[in-house]
Amino acid sequence: MKTILLAVCLTLVAAEAQAVSRYTTTNMSCARTQDIVRSQGAAILRWISPTSGVQRYDRYVRNDQFCPVGQEARRAYVPTADAKSCPVYNCRQRERTFKRRLFPIGD
Repeated sequence: MKTILLAVCLTLVAAEAQAVSRYTTTNMSCARTQDIVRSQGAAILRWISPTSGVQRYDRYVRNDQFCPVGQEARRAYVPTADAKSCPVYNCRQRERTFKRRLFPIGD
């Protein structure tokens, strides 16, 4: 029984990992790239770096709802066929803007 349960869990994890589509941005316009991310909610965008020639990729999202807990959608840029810097969003760790102490130290 434990083996079957483990197999089902692993299958669900694998299916979720394959659910995000992958696109090469340098073959598409900026508007098309943004439309894909907007319509699917999340997509893997990849391109070849013009400076190093290395393939780059990341997961880009429509908004915060597609980010893991503790992360938020932040503006990022990817190269496309018609733009060097097409604005999209990807998930980044939330930054705390202030530190608050429950118990003040010393007087």
